[in-house]
Amino acid sequence: MLNTALTIILDEHRSLAAVIHGLRFLLREMKEKGAEPNFKLLWAMVFYIESFPQKLHHPKENAYLFRKLKARTHEADAVVAELEKQHADGDRHVKELELALGRFEAGTPNGLEEFSAAAETFANEVVKHMALEENVVIPLAKQHLKPEDWAEIADAFGENGDPRFDHESDQEFRYLFTRIVNLAPPPIGVGPSRIRARA
Repeated sequence: MLNTALTIILDEHRSLAAVIHGLRFLLREMKEKGAEPNFKLLWAMVFYIESFPQKLHHPKENAYLFRKLKARTHEADAVVAELEKQHADGDRHVKELELALGRFEAGTPNGLEEFSAAAETFANEVVKHMALEENVVIPLAKQHLKPEDWAEIADAFGENGDPRFDHESDQEFRYLFTRIVNLAPPPIGVGPSRIRARA
């Protein structure tokens, strides 16, 4: 069960990292090559970044991985407290990202630069957050959690998780991720190549 639980958690990290990488790629193309913004794709990415971590992934980490770890050892208390604070601050950070994208789409002066700065700040925070989980929390969890803990975590993160978490939301995020891949041009997706310079 340990491997099952960790595989799901790390796969979810990779999905979020892929969307963030794709967002950074699109912004570079717009800033450096004058590519036309694909607002449908940008909004899909921001919605995924906002909704998936905040509504599904982070609550499960708090309710299962972090709770179990705090019950087994005090060695992780400080880092878990920091990660829980970052989870709580997530709504404010993604709101800033949404507002910046809205201003960019509305054509405000320096809209691209502001959205790019907000996206880069958010991306850096998420990358550091996931690194802290993967490099500190997960090794401590491997050291201290019991097989029954991992079984509960695997159930929560798997298809038949806790009923407090909506299975339909899980499916919705998988669909949204697939849609992003299909909308995004190569090399970040399989959609049509829409990278063209603005006049």
